Amino acid sequence: MKKIICTLLLIAAVTTYGQTKNEMKQFDPNFAHTVYFWLKNPDSHEDRSAFETSLQKFLDNSAYAKTNFIGKPPKASRDVVDGSFTYSLIVTFESAEAQQNYQDEAPHKLFIEESSDLWSKVIVYDSQGI
Repeated sequence: MKKIICTLLLIAAVTTYGQTKNEMKQFDPNFAHTVYFWLKNPDSHEDRSAFETSLQKFLDNSAYAKTNFIGKPPKASRDVVDGSFTYSLIVTFESAEAQQNYQDEAPHKLFIEESSDLWSKVIVYDSQGI
């Protein structure tokens, strides 16, 4: 029953609020949400594919994320560069309230449900523009 409700909420969010890459706006300097993920099995092609698919589906259907960037660490060229993570995500919002709404929306909750078993660690850095 829980999966049916999540699916219905996701469909409603997609048809009502979803954004596509073509509709993404310019970077919003008001609020940035930066997330680093460490996968349990970073060398597993299957785990990486599942994570990337779930994350992209979530971002494509978020009503609140204004812009987003998904990255992987490059080969570190300096000692100060931390390349220990598997994926990074940077999402911008027009306000802290919009970011909180993003936390509570169905596509975000579905992403966590689908992917949380894939990661061993997550660190979040939120920043407001000055």
